[in-house]
Amino acid sequence: MGTDVGTEELAHLEMVSTIVHQLTRNLSMEEIEQSGFANYYVDHTIGIWPMAAGGIPFNSCEFQSKGDAITDLFEDMAADEAIL
Repeated sequence: MGTDVGTEELAHLEMVSTIVHQLTRNLSMEEIEQSGFANYYVDHTIGIWPMAAGGIPFNSCEFQSKGDAITDLFEDMAADEAIL
């Protein structure tokens, strides 16, 4: 069960990352500025950092990351109440 849920969670991340990559690749500086992406780009370049729809960045109170893939995946599944 844990493997199935973990695979599903990783698939969600892959889909979102692919969408963001496709929407932001090959942007010119003018397009970045016109789209309102400039402030985000200055802080994170093309890296992905979670942000609310209103433009408010998430902080460590909303998600957990230890830098270890297994620990992070377990934390994600626990937060999703998938394996409690």
